[in-house]
Amino acid sequence: MSRYRDLGLFLVLAAVWGSAFMAINAGLAYFPPVLFAALRFDIAGVVMLAYAAYIVDDPIPRGRGEWTLVLVGATLLIAAYHALLFVGETDPAVTSAVASVTIGLSPVLTTAFARAFLPSERLTVLGVAGLLVGLVGAGVLAAPDPSNLAGGGTVAKLLVLVAAASFALGSVLTRALDANMRVETMEAWSMLLGAGLIHAVAFGLGESMADIRWTAEALLALGYLAVVASGLGFLIYFDLLDRLGPVEINLVSYVAPVFAALSGWLVLNEGLSATTVVGFLLICCGFVLVKRTAIRDELRRKGVVA
Repeated sequence: MSRYRDLGLFLVLAAVWGSAFMAINAGLAYFPPVLFAALRFDIAGVVMLAYAAYIVDDPIPRGRGEWTLVLVGATLLIAAYHALLFVGETDPAVTSAVASVTIGLSPVLTTAFARAFLPSERLTVLGVAGLLVGLVGAGVLAAPDPSNLAGGGTVAKLLVLVAAASFALGSVLTRALDANMRVETMEAWSMLLGAGLIHAVAFGLGESMADIRWTAEALLALGYLAVVASGLGFLIYFDLLDRLGPVEINLVSYVAPVFAALSGWLVLNEGLSATTVVGFLLICCGFVLVKRTAIRDELRRKGVVA
């Protein structure tokens, strides 16, 4: 029964995080992109802080090490990642499926950054091959036109790719810092500080609350991203992380694009191109090559393979 519960929660998480790309695309019709991201984490930060206060004895970071960890999370995992993602999705060429598949490259990029910042991490020949396959997949998704590199959504797709790299680097640095801080507390304060940083960027770009068109659709998109995708999504993530471990839960990045494509098609009438499918498959192959040992060990532990 526990396995069915975990599988159900895993699929719910993939559906919630995958459909978040659709909600971003839907909300961008009413919000300036960077301000939209900031408002999302204003709400999500409060939700996460309330959760941290409920389960953690001391939900306030203490000392330089913990605040450094929060700063890394705020700048790379929250501010840079989401600001770039939201701006990238303003281009019609960056559909929900394309964005989610490109972000799915994060686990592969994490391995590359880990080699630089975590000396214990080493890539084998197959690991390097997996990284290259994943990068080829991202290139297929971007589908640049050599005669017009600034056109066809190439720049927007590259912004999403940089967002994925920012998230990967932030993940590695938070692990390298090893401040022994409860992840719920780190996430809550990173969201709040990250929201402040995104607000500063939005102000610098001239975005303001006067630019927002408050409609029922706008409120639904914002509420879904803040409460469901961020609040509920991270609660499920932390719950599954304790029981499944990082290898299995990391695979959510490769199931989410299916729900992103389905939700984009159902709600926004977005199409699904052949290049998106090919790019998705290449990134999946790259991930399996990079993480083949961990996946094999996990399957053996669960008795799936001998």
